[in-house]
This record gives sequence, C-alpha cells and structure tokens, in this order.
Amino acid sequence: MAKILITGGTGLVGKRLTKMLVDKNHEVRILSRNPKAENEFEWNISKGFVAAKAIEDIEYIVHLAGSGIADKRWTSERKKVIIDSRVESANLLFSKIKEQHISLKGFISASGSNYYGAKTTDKIFKETDEVGTDFLGEVCFKWEAAANKFKELNTNVAILRTGVVLSEKGGALDKMKTPIISPLGSGKQYMPWIHIDDLCSLYIKSIEENLNDVYNATSPEYHTSKTFSKTLAKAIKRPYLPIAVPGFLLKLIFGELAIILLEGSRLSSEKIIKEGFVFKYKKLDTALKNL
Repeated sequence: MAKILITGGTGLVGKRLTKMLVDKNHEVRILSRNPKAENEFEWNISKGFVAAKAIEDIEYIVHLAGSGIADKRWTSERKKVIIDSRVESANLLFSKIKEQHISLKGFISASGSNYYGAKTTDKIFKETDEVGTDFLGEVCFKWEAAANKFKELNTNVAILRTGVVLSEKGGALDKMKTPIISPLGSGKQYMPWIHIDDLCSLYIKSIEENLNDVYNATSPEYHTSKTFSKTLAKAIKRPYLPIAVPGFLLKLIFGELAIILLEGSRLSSEKIIKEGFVFKYKKLDTALKNL
C-alpha cells in the first residue's frame, strides 16, 4: 500500500483514479481549495499554503491540477492562468516537500499530447521529439520543467502526455454528442485519444512500478476527426453528416483556442507498451461501446 497525494483529485480523471487506487488498497489524499471529504486537505497556491497533514509521510504525488485548456478564450490573462495553475502549483509542492525533508519516491505529472505543437503532419511523434513552438508547446514545456525539478530531490519523475480523455460522463465526449455528428475543419487532423480507465491504469503503473520517464498516454489506434466522428455516430446511433463544421466558424466562436479542434497529430504509444503496459481499450469502437 502506498501513500498518494493527488492534486486535481476532484476533477474528471482525479475522481476515477482515486476510486481505482482505493480499490487496490492504496491510501489516497486529495488537495482541494475547499476540502469537504475526510481525505481532502486544503491548499492555497496564491498564499503558498499546503495543509501539513496532506504531505506528512507521503510517498507519491500525482499532479493533475490545472485550469481547463478549452474552458475559455485564450486572452493574455487566460494564457497566464493556464500556465500558472500548472507550474506554480508544482513549484509550491516542490518547496514544501523540500522544506519538510520528505523522501518522496515519485512525482507523476500530467502533460498534454500537444507538447509537440498543435499541427497536422504525417509524422508520428515519439517522446524524444522536440517541443512545439506554439502556445500549447510552451504550456507543456513549462509544465514538465516544473515536474522535473523534483529530480533535484532524488525523486523519480514520470510524465504522461495525455490525449483526449474519453469518459462516460463529463469531459470531451459529452461535448461531442451533438444531435448530428460531423467532423471539424478539414476532418484530416488527428485526434489522439485514451479511455479514462487506461489513463488511470497508466498512473497506477507509474506509481506501483516507480516509473522515471516521459510517456505518450494515447491509444495505439489512430483516428482523424472524420473517422472519429463516423465511429462515434455509429456507437451512439446518431446521424453522421460528412459536411464538416467550417474552420473559420470555429475560429470565430473560439478564437485562438480553435487550433486544438482544427489541428492534431499522431503520437506513438510504443514506449509505454514496451514497458509492459496493455491497453484495455486499444480500439475506439470498443472504448465507445464501453462508455
């Protein structure tokens, strides 16, 4: 049994991960701005506060906290919030773990599949490929740099570059279940995706096997916006309209953040598979049937 602290534990992935960890008899603590449950502890990033009991004798930290990338238009102020919510939260934890001389075994951090940049190419990106030069590349680079500081404390650091998380309730899939299913923009952009249970199993593997590396957390089956939409329409028995939602309309509605809908590349999951990880939901139709 491991003692695990989760940031962002009340979010979509955090809730499911907590349940799966508890089912495996791990002790889970959650950092929250407004703690309500017995296993929730207060923290305040702007005030530099973390409840002492939250990190007492802690062995692993799973860092999921961060303001939603697609929640609001990307103003300069919003961009700062997106970066700071990920970086400053990790920096706060680093300072507290260092101050208290806690022998942390592992720091496992989320990152984004857009680490390589929001672009559509024929290239299949591996973990050794360079960071993108756009805003999302900047977010992921700074996010990962904050996580990697924990190496200074002789702590293993695992980073999961995560695609679109598919879950039964909430998240991206709910927004995709429109009355008529259509691709977006050119329809040729790739959509790296992963079933929520496979993602949580990756976090559990990172803890239980004390992984110390960067991994693409995306399913091995590739889909474009067009093929994804077709598969989704069939799975939920709704009409599929091959006429795509125009890119200019999405840019008008969402501004700069429309790029996450209009561009996307394939990511290789070969590295984590070589570590012995077995995806339960390799194929999109199987994942959607389950959800």
